[in-house]
Amino acid sequence: MRAVLTVVGKDKTGIIARVSGFLAERGVNILDISQTILSDYFAMIMLVDLSEAKTELAVLADECAEMGKNIGMSIHVQHEAVFNAMHSV
Repeated sequence: MRAVLTVVGKDKTGIIARVSGFLAERGVNILDISQTILSDYFAMIMLVDLSEAKTELAVLADECAEMGKNIGMSIHVQHEAVFNAMHSV
């Protein structure tokens, strides 16, 4: 199963390292990643593979949201199909 993970917030050192390390610890593989800095704001979107994940999607989403709070970022995870449905006309 694949999911889309987004990270948004004020730019600071180590965001990609923290998020990717966090995902690796849970057996989540990053398939694709795009990130940019918009003035002082960091924005990243990842396509991730959960087939080897050590946790369910809902638990991972909660853990990512909590980690985001801890590092001052907004992190959301959703199933790829839900993401695609929300962004199609």
